[in-house]
Amino acid sequence: MTAPLLTAPAGAPMVAVAHGSRDPRAAATVEELLAAVRARRPGLEVLTSFLDHAPPAPARVLDGLARRGVGEAVVLPLLLTAAYHSKTDVPGVLARVRALHPRLGLRTAATLGPHPLLTAALERRLAEAGVAAGDPDTAVVLVAAGSSDPSANATICGLARRWRARGWRGVVPAFASAARPTPGEAVAALRDAGAPRVAVASYFLAPGYFADKVREESLAAGADAVSPVLGAAPELAGLVLHRYDEAVADARAVAV
Repeated sequence: MTAPLLTAPAGAPMVAVAHGSRDPRAAATVEELLAAVRARRPGLEVLTSFLDHAPPAPARVLDGLARRGVGEAVVLPLLLTAAYHSKTDVPGVLARVRALHPRLGLRTAATLGPHPLLTAALERRLAEAGVAAGDPDTAVVLVAAGSSDPSANATICGLARRWRARGWRGVVPAFASAARPTPGEAVAALRDAGAPRVAVASYFLAPGYFADKVREESLAAGADAVSPVLGAAPELAGLVLHRYDEAVADARAVAV
């Protein structure tokens, strides 16, 4: 059965879908971010869900909306790049929900990245670690989780290239898993190339195993600073609402 066309009003609930982690700091950080989103738009219902490791699951949240008689919702992946979770996991969840609740109109928003607001958030976190934005004596290692999806890793490489134009001595990508170079390798290479200062920018939404591993490995390799995770940076709260508004606008355009 074809899913109903979403013609979402501005108040259609947002179901935010985060990756999920066994580390309780991750869920707390997601809640902090979504609290900032709610504060910016008090009339919008914003619901939290997690793909793995933490409740509630997206299907459960969407089932609850359908049983309440809600007609439509925007599903928003709290993911920094488009990879397996956004291309496979989220669509799989929505297919199952649509089969159970064909009257529930669903629209999926784009992943958070890439977007200039994320670069601004990265610079905010680096500034908190004592690194001035665009410092010509600082080389930056942009560290993402890494993916088996080459296009996701290519997105990080593209972000690093564009970010270098902000005035840094250099910006290189690195990956916590599934791809090379590792953060330690990237830091060491910049040191060997004569960079006066090396800073590591953590391209993670929330704290957890990867963020901790990156910090430890980077400092051991000689990094001068490692930024905190993006978390509830104001730029991220604004970006979440921007992606929501995009999804609503796209739905209206299709309906015209």
